[in-house]
Amino acid sequence: MKRAGGLSETRPATPEVQHIADQVKPQFESRVNRTFDIFKAIEYRIQVVAGLNYFIKVQVSDDDYVHLRVFEALPHENQGPFLHAFQTGKTRDDPLTYVESS
Repeated sequence: MKRAGGLSETRPATPEVQHIADQVKPQFESRVNRTFDIFKAIEYRIQVVAGLNYFIKVQVSDDDYVHLRVFEALPHENQGPFLHAFQTGKTRDDPLTYVESS
C-alpha cells in the first residue's frame, strides 16, 4: 500500500522499473565516471511525494550492486526520471532503505 511519505514494501523489479533504471543509467555513469555493461533492476520500493521516489536496487556486475533514488515528477510536469541519489558498494542481500543525497 502506498502512503504519502512512507516507503512501500520491497517488490521484485518490473519492466517499468527496469525502464526507469535504463533512463537514469547515463546520469549514474556520468556521476561515477564509469560505464556498466550490466544494469539490471532487481527490486524496488516507492515513496509517494509530489511525484514518486523510486528506490531501486540495480546489479552492475556479478556481485556488485547499487541503490538508486530516482524522482519521477507528476505526469503533467513532462519531466523524465531524475537520479537524485545513489549508494555504491552494495550486495544482493543489503536491504533497500532510504537513499540519502549523494
